[in-house]
Amino acid sequence: MDLITPREAAKRLGVSYPTVKQWIYKGSMRTRRTAGGHHRVPDTEIDRLLAATGRALPAPRGVRGAIVVLSGRNQLRGIVEEVRVDGLLAQVRLRVGDQSLTAIITRDGVEELKLRRGDEALAVIKATEVMIGRAGEAGSGRKRTSR
Repeated sequence: MDLITPREAAKRLGVSYPTVKQWIYKGSMRTRRTAGGHHRVPDTEIDRLLAATGRALPAPRGVRGAIVVLSGRNQLRGIVEEVRVDGLLAQVRLRVGDQSLTAIITRDGVEELKLRRGDEALAVIKATEVMIGRAGEAGSGRKRTSR
């Protein structure tokens, strides 16, 4: 389990450092104490708080990396929950609010992006088709006809 400072937790949550300190003192944010008595916040606590609010991550400050502007409008900002690499491909699960999105990308892509659990990442969706589904009755795969 990775532990981060309250200042880093505030940055990830998109709130001020004093807000995080108040949450810690009120007990609404769980922390671990170092040997010196300093608070450290587990990644799982950040995940819990983000999922509870349903808020997206704040937009990144400044330019980080090669992408400056992208024409795709279907962009979802989230946190990497899991990276599984097998052979030439990798499965990356991204948490966006209280939802989860899974993408299959190349192993090279994961290594180039240096994706790790807890990292902020951006899913850019470019699709020509969108499928919609809903729960139905068991065995209702038949076509209905009107009489």
